[in-house]
Amino acid sequence: MLDLKFLRDNPEMVREALANRHTPVNLDGILELDSKRRSVVHEMEQLKAKQNKASEEIARLKKVGEDASEAVAAMKDVSAEVKSLEEQVREAERALREQALALPNLPDASVPVGEDESANRVERKWGEIPAFDFEPKDHVDLGEALGIIDLERAAKMARSRFALLRGAGAHLERALASFMLDIHTEEHGYTEVLPPFALNSASMEATGQLPKFAEDLFRLEGHDLWLLPTAEVALANMHRDEVLKDKDLPLRCTAYTPCFRSEAGSYGKDTRGMIRQHQFGKVELFAFTRPEESWDELETLTQAAETILRRLGLPYRVVTLCTGDMGFASAKTYDIEVWLPGQDRYREISSCSNCTDFQARRGGIRFKRGKKPELVHTLNGSGLAVGRTLIALLENYQQADGSVLIPDALRPYMNGRERITPR
Repeated sequence: MLDLKFLRDNPEMVREALANRHTPVNLDGILELDSKRRSVVHEMEQLKAKQNKASEEIARLKKVGEDASEAVAAMKDVSAEVKSLEEQVREAERALREQALALPNLPDASVPVGEDESANRVERKWGEIPAFDFEPKDHVDLGEALGIIDLERAAKMARSRFALLRGAGAHLERALASFMLDIHTEEHGYTEVLPPFALNSASMEATGQLPKFAEDLFRLEGHDLWLLPTAEVALANMHRDEVLKDKDLPLRCTAYTPCFRSEAGSYGKDTRGMIRQHQFGKVELFAFTRPEESWDELETLTQAAETILRRLGLPYRVVTLCTGDMGFASAKTYDIEVWLPGQDRYREISSCSNCTDFQARRGGIRFKRGKKPELVHTLNGSGLAVGRTLIALLENYQQADGSVLIPDALRPYMNGRERITPR
């Protein structure tokens, strides 16, 4: 959520920023609601002051034994007006919050302006794209031939866009998650967390999933619970409505969880294989920082995610998303894109974002280093999406005989196994 005072003082700057994000928002309507609310609050405060004076006068009259009936009657009228105004204030605040929740975060000045991914800026590349002396297969053909991916049975058990991994495939998923968690906890200073996999509406609202993206979520019927779309939501809400200690910042957490997304509006996109699933595993990185440290933290978090790809020897590039392509809560996002030979292109495997104080304001997350608590900044990123890392391993390490080599760094997590061979 954006600071209403900032909106009030800088309407043209905000209007331009939202235009750059290609976000149609009735900013004038929000400012009008805010003005109305402040006007009613001012009137209410004046009446309360009048009410206090009337109470003092009634007390004085009674003390000296004079008739206070007229003053009491007038007091009742003022009290009724105050109650009416209090209700108006509550209604104005409800309407204002509802509209303010629809406003995205404002992009940082360093973010390239553009409408879609064509305006994204490539920052760096790492690794050599593999050259095959045979026609490389995609992960679906590889996985089926190896007997480790079964999409047909997954669809029978659930529906399309679910996957069943077995044997070395299931082991590979578990190995990758453990490998990632070990690096982030032992080398990067993150604390591992195992959160609930279903969260309430207040948690979803705090991080920006609700109300705007309700159709992208899975809700448990009859309960105020939503399946986790990303562990970012859970990690952010650990400290909702809390005041953190300055000495504890930066506070870094990581979690491996299943993630559930309805993929509303994505019909026809990436329907083959495991690229875009209703359920997928992901290792999430999350940080709470002091405001002045969040931009350095974004670089640190992104480098932590890159470390995984480098250890696995997977070629990738880092791009800065443009204003029209970045997420709702983000002020700046780096996408890390891994090379997939089966698609002959780079595909996103991690998004690392600085949300500045946007989520903290929605969730009431503060820290104290002086007299008055301040909003923290929050950052998140995938470290990494496990399913897409599995896809990248299969496709980049495939051999002419149909087998797939296991990278050296991952072999201890695969009981020393060096390759996966066709069944």
